[in-house]
Amino acid sequence: MNLPSARVRRPWRLAAEASALVIAAVVAFPLYWMVLGAFKPAGEIESAEPRPWTVSPTLDSFRRVFGQQEFGRYFLNSVVVAVAVVIASALIAFLAATAVTRFRFRMRTTLLIMFLVAQMVPVEALTIPLFFVMRDLGQLNTLWSLILPHIAFSLPFAIWMLRGFVKAVPTALEEAARIDGASRARFLWQILFPLVLPGLVATSVFSFISTWNDFLFAKSFIISDISQSTLPMALLVFYKPDEPDWGGVMAASTVMTIPVLVFFVLVQRRLVSGLGGAVKD
Repeated sequence: MNLPSARVRRPWRLAAEASALVIAAVVAFPLYWMVLGAFKPAGEIESAEPRPWTVSPTLDSFRRVFGQQEFGRYFLNSVVVAVAVVIASALIAFLAATAVTRFRFRMRTTLLIMFLVAQMVPVEALTIPLFFVMRDLGQLNTLWSLILPHIAFSLPFAIWMLRGFVKAVPTALEEAARIDGASRARFLWQILFPLVLPGLVATSVFSFISTWNDFLFAKSFIISDISQSTLPMALLVFYKPDEPDWGGVMAASTVMTIPVLVFFVLVQRRLVSGLGGAVKD
């Protein structure tokens, strides 16, 4: 009796799968072209008739990238900034989401609305005010000028998203923990924190990607001390208005993408649970 309905659904399922493959191919093509350009020799990259393959792959572009004196320093700075932002924003967002969910206080709803409004303000509109703030704090040309703004921009989204995870944990669980003698701090870190960990991973992915790929703040706040620059600034070394090195740009972009892929692989399971809502009553 189920065979006719299965036959009816099958064409729709095939159409959905075909559409997903087409969309995946469209999304993946720029990445493929970037990696291809990194392995192409200069003659093929600058050819008037580009081809989606190469018959003579080369590592010359990668040699130029790793041959840059400051490239390793840029990479290390990017790692320090990204890790600091991910850890700090995750911890602060967890505590803040717990506070706005478990406690009742004045202007609580207003505060939540302000989190949403903060997400609507373009980053470009706040770059100049943030520049003066960093200047007054004496943090220009330091990694703190990149860490602090990214933490501030990551928190509204992280708090709003984690609020749903904290709210999904039943209050009866907290009451049971208190009856068993657990303090509020112990419940927070040993019970609640593991339950909302998938949500923390999901928000951490957002924080990591936005921080790792940041060019605007790195260009605006790191003015004279290039030793404090991050990896996106390495692209400027290969992009010259008169004679751009597109192979170097593609190779540097490929190197920049690898840590993001590694991060995704490491948190893939938790990320899927976080986006799907792993915490249930």
